[in-house]
Amino acid sequence: MSAIRGARERARIEVTAAIKDEARKQLAAEGAAKLSLRAVARELGMVSSALYRYFPSRDELLTALIIDAYDSVGETAERAHRTAAAENAAPARPGTHLARWVAVACAVRDWALAHPHEYALIYGSPVPGYTAPQATIGPASRVGLVLIAIAEDAHREEGIGLPPLTAELRPEAERIAADLAPGLPPAVAAPLVAAWSQLFGLLSFEIFGQFNRVVEAREAFFRQAVTELARTVGLLDRRG
Repeated sequence: MSAIRGARERARIEVTAAIKDEARKQLAAEGAAKLSLRAVARELGMVSSALYRYFPSRDELLTALIIDAYDSVGETAERAHRTAAAENAAPARPGTHLARWVAVACAVRDWALAHPHEYALIYGSPVPGYTAPQATIGPASRVGLVLIAIAEDAHREEGIGLPPLTAELRPEAERIAADLAPGLPPAVAAPLVAAWSQLFGLLSFEIFGQFNRVVEAREAFFRQAVTELARTVGLLDRRG
C-alpha cells in the first residue's frame, strides 16, 4: 500500500507542477486577470472537473503561483546573502554589511529581470476580485527579513550609523521596530522600511518600462541607488 500511495503522491506532484507551469504561460500571455482554470485544463488535455481536484478555484491557483513567486525571490535573496556573508568573512576579501545589502539587492534585480511576469504578479497591479490570504504573508516577508538581518548583523557586529529621526515619527518608528525588527533601534527600523519599498520601486520602474528613454546604464544606476539606500539605513562602508 505504501508503494501505491507513493506513486499517487508523485503523480499528484507532477500534475500540480504541470498545472502551475501552464498557468504561468497564461500569465505571460494574458496577465493574471485573465487566468482561467478551463483554459489551463484545455491546454493540458484535462477535463475541468479533474483540474478542480487540484485547485478548486482560480483564486487557489493564483495563491499557489503567488506563494511560489515570493518563495523564489525570497530564496534568491537568502542565497545571495549567504554567499556574500561567506565572501566577506574571508580574510583575503574584507567586506562590509553594506556590500551584503548591495549583493542581495542585485540578486533580487536579476530574479525580477529573469521572471518579469512573476514579478508583475506579486508586485504589479492587484488582480481584480482577488484577495491574498494569510498564507502569502510569510513568503512575502522573506526579502524584507533578509534586509532586516543584514542591518541587525551590522548593528551588532560593527556598528550602524543612526539616521536622524523626527519627534513626529518616533512613535511610529518605535512601533515598526517592535513589530518587525526588535533587534534594531527605531531610528534604523523606520528608514529600513522606506528603503525596502524604494528597492521595489526601482525594480518596478525598470520592469514596467518607466525608465525607458530615461536611464540607459541601468545596472550601474541600480547599484548606485541601492548603495545609497543602504546608507540611509545606517550601513557603513568600512573597507580599506
